[in-house]
This record gives sequence, structure tokens and C-alpha cells, in this order.
Amino acid sequence: MTFMPDKTSMSERTTAAIGETLAGRRRGPRSALLFAGPAIIASIAYLDPGNYATNIQAGAGYGYTLLWVVLMANLIAMLFQALSAKLGIVTGRNLAEMCREQFSAPVVWSMWAVSEVAAMATDLAEFLGGAIGLALLFDMPLMAGMVVTAIVTYGILMFEGRGYRPMELIIGALVGVISLCYVIEIFIAPIAWGEAAYHMVLPNIPDAAALTITVGIIGATIMPHAVYLHSGLTQNRAPARDVATRRKLLKFSNIEVVLALAVAGMVNMAMVMMAASAFHAGHSEVAEIETAYHLLTPLLGGAAAAVFLVSLIVSGVSSSVVGTMAGQMIMQGFVRFHIPIWLRRLITMVPAFAVVAFGVNATDALVLSQVILSIALPVPMIALVLFTRNRKIMGEFANRRITDILAIAGSVIVLSLNCVLLLQTFGVEIPGLPA
Repeated sequence: MTFMPDKTSMSERTTAAIGETLAGRRRGPRSALLFAGPAIIASIAYLDPGNYATNIQAGAGYGYTLLWVVLMANLIAMLFQALSAKLGIVTGRNLAEMCREQFSAPVVWSMWAVSEVAAMATDLAEFLGGAIGLALLFDMPLMAGMVVTAIVTYGILMFEGRGYRPMELIIGALVGVISLCYVIEIFIAPIAWGEAAYHMVLPNIPDAAALTITVGIIGATIMPHAVYLHSGLTQNRAPARDVATRRKLLKFSNIEVVLALAVAGMVNMAMVMMAASAFHAGHSEVAEIETAYHLLTPLLGGAAAAVFLVSLIVSGVSSSVVGTMAGQMIMQGFVRFHIPIWLRRLITMVPAFAVVAFGVNATDALVLSQVILSIALPVPMIALVLFTRNRKIMGEFANRRITDILAIAGSVIVLSLNCVLLLQTFGVEIPGLPA
């Protein structure tokens, strides 16, 4: 008998195995791993360089005091990523496509324009983060770091043409690297675990500057492109043809969302704790990634500084890849327009290269990108709540009352804090804030 190699792709084999699992013909712990992927990719948005900047400021300036903000932001993110995944599984459409179907043309075009600006702002932060890490680690000019980041990002994006599974495995490996780096960091840094646990559950905002950082943490955590992307990652991965199948898919999806974002949340908490341990006592003014790196060597040793930069580089590259994927999905969903991935990558890189070429301070650019994201954030959050609570769209999978209450409360919290950030950015005094 002649052996014939299996020519099916990894993604096709995964889809077939998922079908067998849903039909009950395949069981066991390994079968659950087949459903892992979408939430892992989306979780990269919660580990991007914008998170590094806000977490360093929080830990250096306020020690462990703002850990509760990281926890709250992560719980809200879990809810909205789960809703996004549910929309894709139940309707077979991603959030951008649903907006195109449900809203008028002027609204759709406006939403698309805002989302594209947000995608560029996101990519600015992600791209700069990776470039800064490379420039510091290998002592190269920032522009050279930008070029290397662009090449590596484009190389990873080429795997998208091979189906969804290779990209899921690559991003999963990169999440693993970032997580491992911070496991190492918390073993190197002398963490006050009791104090950290206390502030994780005790809400406290000491002053107006802490409020600004609080808004920054939430703005860097709840990301518009991640909300759009997750619905698209689940919509065709394992088509659901009946109610029972959808229920099983939602069960696996919710488990993955909780686990993937729990890992992302713990990494963010580890960033705050590392910064609190290293900088708060004598260097509370640390606010920039470059300053944090240069201080880590004398305070915690060269290994801690090197691990920090490795995690930053991986964060910048991986989040830039995911941001480009989200941008493609947003464009196709809103306006049914497709451009080659290399052109999409080139367009979204232009603002980052312009910032460096014109000598704009990288940290100032990161802050500006978060302000832009704050303006864009209401678009996907409000749309997602409206769609997932609508029985005409979701049928029996429409949000329950408790889910509705939590989603609306989460939206109000996030949007209120983002309004505070915008008002403070434009110099508007807000009565009643801590001084």
C-alpha cells in the first residue's frame, strides 16, 4: 500500500476535529484545546505597549494602590470580549458587518472612519513600543528599530494566508513569551504580596493625577479593535447550524475568554507590581519606558532589564500583527472593501514613521494615541450592547437581564472615565475631583 500524505491544512484538520467534538465523537482534555485561539489572539490587545506605559506610571507613582483598577478593567474586558464572541457565533457576522446591516449608510461610513483612525492610533502605540524595545536592547537608532519591527510584523502576517490555526499558534506562543517574562520579573523583584492583595480589592484614587492614570489604564485595556476582531474570529471558525451546537460553542468560548484574559490581567498586574517594587520608593517620577529600562539595571540587575525589553518587543510586534488583522476585518465589514495586507500594513505604519521622522517625543505620541482611542471607544461598545440584547438579532441567545445590567454598567464606567480623560487633556477643570 502506498502512503499518501495528508494534504489538508492545519486549519481544515482543526475544523474537522471541532466538528467531531461538537458531535460527541471526540472527547477528553485535548479536545477542549481545539476551541482555543480567538480569545488568545484578542488578548494581545490587553498586553500592548500602551499597557506598559500606563502600568509603569501606576506602579512607580502609586505603588500597589491602583491594582484594583487593573482588576476592574480586566473584568469589564472579559464581559465585552465574551459578548463579541457570542455575536459572531450566533449570527455568523462580525460586529462591523452587523453595523453595516443595522445602521444607515451615513452612520456606517462615520463609524468606519472613526474606527480607521482608532486603528492607526492603536498601531502607533504598538509599533513605537516594539521599536523602542529593539532600539534599547540592541543600541540601534529608533528609526532602525521601526524598520526591523515592520519587517518582522509583515513576516508574521504572511502566515494568515495559511488559515486561522497557524496564526493562533504563533500568537499563542508570543503571549506565552510575554507571560514567562513577567513570571521571571516577579521572582526577581521583591514584591510585597500582602499589600498587593489588599489594594487589588480596595478601590482608592489618591489624587487627580491618579485619576488620570486610572483612565489611562482603562483606556489601554478596553480596545476598540479587539472588540471588533473577536466577533470575526469566531464567526466562521466552527459554523453553528443549530441551537445545541451554538450552546456548546458559547460554552467553550466563554471558558477561553476567562482563561485568556485572566492571563492578560495577571501580566498587567505583574507589570504594576514590578514597577511598584522597583521604582515607587525612590523613583516615583518614572513615567517613560526608556527611563524604566535604564533604572532597572542598577535596581534589579541586567537580567530584569533585558527581560523587560524582550517582553516589550514581543508585545509590540504581536499586537501590531493583531491590529492589522483587525483593521482588515473592520474595513471589509463596514464598506466591503479589501486591500492587500502589505498595503494595509504600509498605510497604518505611516503615522508611526512620521512621529519618529519629525522628532516627536515617543511618550507624548503614545499619550495622544490613547486620547484618540478614548474618542473611538464608544462606537463598538454601544453597538455591541445594542445588538447582543436584541432578540430579533440574537433570538434566545439575547443577553439576560443581569448581563445587560453589567454590560451597561461597564459601558457607563468606561465611557465616563474616558470623558474625564478628554476633558483633562483639553484643560477643562472638573469640580469634585481629588486634588
